[in-house]
Parts: sequence; structure tokens; C-alpha cells
Amino acid sequence: MHERERHRIILSAIQEKPVVTVQDIAELTEASEATIRRDIASLHVQGKLRRVRGGAEAVHPPQLGNLAARPFRVSESVNIDKKRAIARAAVDLCAEGDSVIINGGTTTFQMVHFMSARRLQVMTNSFAIAEHLVKHSKCTVSVPGGAIYRDQSLILSPFENDAIRNFYARRIFIGAQGISALGVMESDALVIQSEQKLVRQAEELIVMVDSSKFAKRSSLILCPLDKVSTIITDDRISDEAAAMVTDAGIKLMTVKPMASSEKENTTSVA
Repeated sequence: MHERERHRIILSAIQEKPVVTVQDIAELTEASEATIRRDIASLHVQGKLRRVRGGAEAVHPPQLGNLAARPFRVSESVNIDKKRAIARAAVDLCAEGDSVIINGGTTTFQMVHFMSARRLQVMTNSFAIAEHLVKHSKCTVSVPGGAIYRDQSLILSPFENDAIRNFYARRIFIGAQGISALGVMESDALVIQSEQKLVRQAEELIVMVDSSKFAKRSSLILCPLDKVSTIITDDRISDEAAAMVTDAGIKLMTVKPMASSEKENTTSVA
């Protein structure tokens, strides 16, 4: 990852919470801790953040948001080569004319780049996905009612009588904060409430996660593994994680990360 992109992620991350650690940023960027310390030092000199022991903080600390979910802009370019490959495999599962639900997230967002020539019936709670598909595809797009959470690019409603209950889908595609033997994990109760409503409207649940998510945990469980039909991940998944998935009776699809030349041939975000 280029220095400019690492700096963008660091500056976005310190707007998510008051202090971020070197280890947190190294995990996000897949860079060494030594590299991240140099980045923080450089941004500190530029006056863009404050260097603190073990990490960095914002010059103007952010106010706490309404959602615990990580902001879209923080995660969108992390593991992008893996996310694109996972997304392409997910779109390949869709037949022309299918009704599908795409939950908001940075991995599911990558599906839009492979949907430009498709005619699908799409329900999504992602403002970013809906906007891109309306502009760059032939898909019919529906969104639920609710408030737009700008940082996460999500449309969420706490009410049951929204448009979700009137939409049926063959498959729902979701990302996750983590995967464990306990199930699919997320970090925010309101996000889980929305996702559970969406999951009830689909025949099959497809989970799209890069291999790092099998080593992560979160505080809330969206659903147990026995609700999942398929997991799509990259080929760096550990043998232990792969065995956990298959032992649960879930179909496991692994993909190779996309090369730069392949990414250049996909449509760009408007």
C-alpha cells in the first residue's frame, strides 16, 4: 500500500475514535509497525494529528457517532485485491433477473463493479451501493426506509414496517466483522437489527469476508453458522478456519486476490 493511502487511512481512523494504536493501523494497512510509526511521525510534523505513546490521536477529537461500526472510508481500500476477487465470485452466483439483497459494507460494495451489464432486482441498505447501481447498471434498485448514516454509508431503521418486509430474494450477500464457531459477528446492535430483517427475506445467506476476518472477534453475534449457506473468502484462509466452515456444513469458496491489471478493467466509482 502506498504511503499516501496509508496516511488517508490513518487520518480517517482517528476520526473514528479518540486514539488509535500503532497495532490497529498496522492491521488495517497490512504494513509493519515500524512503517506506521514513521507515518504517524510524519503526519505529526505536518500538524495533521498528534503522536501519543503507542499511537495517534486527532488534533480535534471527534464526537462519538451513533454507530459502533467502522466508517466506510476507513475500510474501503483495506485488502482491496481480496475484496474485489470475493465480490466477482459473488456476482457470478447471480443469474440474470435474480432478486438479491446486498447488505452495506466495503466488501459487498465491490460487487457493483461486476454488475454493470446485469439486470437484477436489488434491495440494499447501502447508500453507496444504491447510488452506484442507479448510475452505472441496468439493475432495479430498492432501498429500505430509514436514516442515512453518512460515515458507514448505511440506511438503517429501527422500525419493522419498512420496505424490507415486502422484498423477497433468492440470496442475500453480507460482510462481517468476524467469523467464529459461535457464528457471524458484528459490532453494532442497530446494524445487526437491520441485517437480521434482511436475512429473513432471503432463501440463502452468502457471507463475503477476507481471510483476516477468521482471526477477528466482535461483541455481538448476527447469526449462528448453521444459518449460512456459503462463505466466500480468499485463498489465505487457514486450514483450521476452513475446517470450521466445512464442519458446519457450509459451502466454502476460495478465490485468488485480483491482480492490478484485472482491477483496472472494472468500472470506477462515480
